[in-house]
Amino acid sequence: MSATPLSTGGLQIRAARWRRSSRSTGMNNCVEAAVLGDGLLAVRDSKRTDGPAVLFTGPAWDGFLTSVRTGAHASSARAASAR
Repeated sequence: MSATPLSTGGLQIRAARWRRSSRSTGMNNCVEAAVLGDGLLAVRDSKRTDGPAVLFTGPAWDGFLTSVRTGAHASSARAASAR
């Protein structure tokens, strides 16, 4: 998966409707996501709501979720650490 930096106005992110996972605990140890305009999805740390957000296009987010579900991210991380 390639990483192309994306950006959007900070105002759009601050005004977004953020959602937390239904599996989240009250310990704030999760991420929040918001759908932005232009087909972007923003993801941030729930402990740092005023901090940065990572932006994904729809296809990039789908690819990320697929790699997590299939374990592809773990095998890539192991290969990178072995170098």
